[in-house]
Amino acid sequence: MTLDIMMPFYGRIDHFKLAVESVLAQSDPDWRLTIIDDVYPDPSAGAWAAAIADARVTYLRNDINLGVSGNFHKAVSLMRERRAVIMGCDDVMLPGFVGRVRQIATAFPDAAMIQPGVEVIDADGAVHRPLADRVKALYAPRGTGMRTLEGEQMAKSLLQANWLYFPSIVWDVERLKRYEFRADLNVVQDLVMHLEFAKDGGLLVADDEIVFRYRRHGGSVSAVTGPDGSKFAEERQVFREAARDMDALGWHRAARAARVHLSSRLHAAADLPKAVLARDGEGFRSLARHTFGGLGAG
Repeated sequence: MTLDIMMPFYGRIDHFKLAVESVLAQSDPDWRLTIIDDVYPDPSAGAWAAAIADARVTYLRNDINLGVSGNFHKAVSLMRERRAVIMGCDDVMLPGFVGRVRQIATAFPDAAMIQPGVEVIDADGAVHRPLADRVKALYAPRGTGMRTLEGEQMAKSLLQANWLYFPSIVWDVERLKRYEFRADLNVVQDLVMHLEFAKDGGLLVADDEIVFRYRRHGGSVSAVTGPDGSKFAEERQVFREAARDMDALGWHRAARAARVHLSSRLHAAADLPKAVLARDGEGFRSLARHTFGGLGAG
């Protein structure tokens, strides 16, 4: 199994280099890395990547800035192997990532999504567990080792709290190419895609052996769009749509999870003080609406 590693790039160059170097350091050599430079203004990053003397590494530079969803589309279109990951340009693969994914894929050859074990790091690379991650972990499947979810159970779990870490997920490429990442969403495209896989009968395999470091920091799209409320406006839209779709399938427990979206409300509540400190009245009202809005209204 050759793993396609797609890496859209626009961000801190030091983080980007660490991300690429972590791929080069994989103990299992059966991978291909495609770097998609989204017209980052400092050409030194592209020059460094283009000079990597490894035939498994391909460097591409977009003609125009495509943004998050545009780069996801391009990454999917370039995938050639059966399994692929769209890695963040600020994340870190531990040396055993590819090897562990191979083991999981061998044990579950029909897996549509593989969620390897992940730990969260901050901007400086220190391991930490922010409140949001601690809450999400409460909704992950219980047990140790490799665990599976599918159908309504999978949808309900993810609508209660999206505990997956998108940049570490290994996708079944054939299934992934059936859908498109939503161009109207900037933050929660991942949840929509996960729900498409659930509705399509895809099997999710989650593992607890830590082989990936996900970087959560103040410059991320999610962090920036939280306190101003725009992230949660997207989430309300997605939850409304999900409740409708789940009811249509007869998945009423999942539909209720979409309407309640308790962990999302708690996350918005935690951002209220930030909006107050920023004197962002509109952001505060948006966060309050998301936190305290009626369960049926989303």
